[in-house]
Amino acid sequence: MYQHILAATDGSDLATAAVSHAAGIARAFNAQLTIVTVLQGPVFDGMAEVGAMPQSVFDEVRRANVDRCSAILEKAADAAGPGSQTKMVESLNAYEGILDTAKKLGADLIVMGSHSRNPLSRLILGSQALKVVTLSQVPVLIVR
Repeated sequence: MYQHILAATDGSDLATAAVSHAAGIARAFNAQLTIVTVLQGPVFDGMAEVGAMPQSVFDEVRRANVDRCSAILEKAADAAGPGSQTKMVESLNAYEGILDTAKKLGADLIVMGSHSRNPLSRLILGSQALKVVTLSQVPVLIVR
């Protein structure tokens, strides 16, 4: 049924639980599992060029974000067990990075956790999971 599963993580406990769930599905279907986290950026892109921040500060902030994402992927890979692949992608919005990666990899299922925000918070803040569910061309499994 599933050949390639994409599990998205932000490093939270909920996302790690979703990765573990995706790993179980991947094992059950003998499917490939790719775990993705999104390096959200370029938030500061262009600020160094206009003098708003020195290039060295930009580089330091970016390096810290890359290190954080690497740690997230390491934690997720441990939760998934052997056989999974990890991928860090850069995108301005997490949902876009998830959807673009799923399309590029030919994933036929996206698994992700969702925080149980109330409807008012979701309306004001938006929800990355909601955007993925709404815009995805493949099934999305939300783990709570």
